[in-house]
Amino acid sequence: MNRNTLWGTFAAAILLVLTGLVSLDESSSISSPENSAVAANKSVDTAEMKISQLVAANNRFSFNLFQQLQSTSPENIFISPQSVAIALAMLRNGTAGETQAEITAALELSELEPTGINPAYSKLTKTLKTAANDVELAIANSLWINQNVAIKAEFIELTQDSYQSIATNLNFAEPTAVETINQWVASNTAHKITEIVDAVSPADAIYLINAIYFKGSWTKKFDSGLTKPQPFTLDSGVTKSVAMMNQRGNYRYYENSEFQAIRLPYGQQAELGMYIFLPQPDSSLEQFNQQLNLDNWQEWLMQMRSQPGKINLPKFKLEYDTELKNVLATLGVIQVFDDQKADFSSLTDSSVAVDTVRHKAAIEVNEEGTEAAGVTSIGVRITSARPQKQPFNFNADRPFFFAIRDDITETILFMGNVVEP
Repeated sequence: MNRNTLWGTFAAAILLVLTGLVSLDESSSISSPENSAVAANKSVDTAEMKISQLVAANNRFSFNLFQQLQSTSPENIFISPQSVAIALAMLRNGTAGETQAEITAALELSELEPTGINPAYSKLTKTLKTAANDVELAIANSLWINQNVAIKAEFIELTQDSYQSIATNLNFAEPTAVETINQWVASNTAHKITEIVDAVSPADAIYLINAIYFKGSWTKKFDSGLTKPQPFTLDSGVTKSVAMMNQRGNYRYYENSEFQAIRLPYGQQAELGMYIFLPQPDSSLEQFNQQLNLDNWQEWLMQMRSQPGKINLPKFKLEYDTELKNVLATLGVIQVFDDQKADFSSLTDSSVAVDTVRHKAAIEVNEEGTEAAGVTSIGVRITSARPQKQPFNFNADRPFFFAIRDDITETILFMGNVVEP
């Protein structure tokens, strides 16, 4: 499969933290008791679902997640929903019963064949991953295990087989454990994210991390000599001067009474693109976000047609750091946070519950392309129990929404609101 060129980088990482509050079996490292649910999930590959089914589920989850975040934050937002989805999918394999059912429903996977979920994630990951002189899109997973905690071998093997993760035992009593984990994160995000773990404890059981890295250039780069200061109007009505890039050309474009939308492709093959949705002057980003869901997204993209126009787009850098625990609970992921109800029997015989879910992200857009990174951490605690005929003018001088999508698989890699460049 041909891939496009991307300048910049995109990275996202998921971190699953299991922390212990009960006495542990210090003589064991990784145990291997029988677990039929995990074993069955791993062994069945004949029922592998189509990638398109999984992508649709992931994208629906992406918009659900973003809706919750933007409804509570008037500020810039930037997330990697694909990375969050992969992390939750891996977490799901350590759960059972109603706990697993909640994660499955939140990920919009309920209508899919359960035994095909892991093989589909494996196939999608392999389809997305590529490395060439002009493009790199890498996905990496890792398990960091407290050497004194018994994590079931079936869970580890499933994560290795379906998510190509590495598994490493660490002495969580040593301060170097933090550095070791953070070094892996930095290495797999081109040092765009250098820290996700602040501290580890001998009571912690496992860290599970997913990292996505993306690098390339615009298909048509902006001429830096044409970039100049222009006013950007904030929601408050206040204006600020920003470095505004501009160019002319033919682009896939759609406009209606509420917004303008444009696709800026990456690379010679133009297989990935940034989709920018700019609310009309008499509308707002908040009003646009209220319409943002998978059905509308698909309809809008189908309406886009190639036509000539002029683009004004600000250079911008965003950094985002948020706790996702409450957002996921709103989406129905509840039991994993309840130390009395969480069922992680496919992961460990110890009683565990998710403690924190942290997401960090950063992105930079300039004349060459896009550079971005994101990290999410999940902490789990062991407990005691229409087309335009005339050339268009796309002037992004006010808040807008954007997403970057792999157009071969239709996977949304990340999305965000630019409220203030």
